[in-house]
Amino acid sequence: MASRRAALLTSALLTRGLTAVLRHRAPGGRVRWERRNHAGRAVELYAGPACAAATALAAARVHPAAGLAVLAAGACGAYDDIAGADDPRRGFGAHLGALRTGEVTSGAVKLFGIAAAALAAGTLLKERPLDRLLAGVVIAGAAHTANLLDVRPGRAAGAVLALAAPGLARGGAGGALAAVAAGGAAAVLPEDLGERAMLGDTGTHALGAALGTAVVSAGGRAGLLAHAVAVVAATVYGDRVSALARAL
Repeated sequence: MASRRAALLTSALLTRGLTAVLRHRAPGGRVRWERRNHAGRAVELYAGPACAAATALAAARVHPAAGLAVLAAGACGAYDDIAGADDPRRGFGAHLGALRTGEVTSGAVKLFGIAAAALAAGTLLKERPLDRLLAGVVIAGAAHTANLLDVRPGRAAGAVLALAAPGLARGGAGGALAAVAAGGAAAVLPEDLGERAMLGDTGTHALGAALGTAVVSAGGRAGLLAHAVAVVAATVYGDRVSALARAL
């Protein structure tokens, strides 16, 4: 219980602290850190990078491979937030289609970058080849699923917090990593719900990857397979998942 409490507090307090630092310094100017949300309101982007960095550091304290997966997911999301800000294309199909014509989009970089990092983390977290593959699918799929939910205020962070909650009852690395995901999500949820902050791809991918590493660390093969099927289904029916999140 002590390790889970420490992981949750580390993740939450680091997220809040880094958000405050970024807000105070606003590297590149405050205009760079503002976006318009679905309702046209101006929101801050500080929470996304702060949450990604904080959860990566907190996850690395539990297992370096988990920290690697979260950091890579956040970094790839940040690249897409910046380089793909004006790209209207959404979904794997659109980015893979562009790749077939020779265009490497920011979405494609994000897709392959997160997948590579997730497979590397899975290799370090599991021993058997099939388990390693399933672990990579779960981590990458969880990162993508969290991003699919980020269509209205609080949807992604709220879902991560809810899905991480049962893992807090577990011991070991799985419970500690669930606490990392929960702490980061809890720290950003009030401002996200209040439409003062936006997680963006940076924050949602990092939180999803943290949740994925928790599942991988706690689950055996049957659990890995079940979660892999779930995240693949969410990816295939991504439009429906996002539509459901909008409706809730």
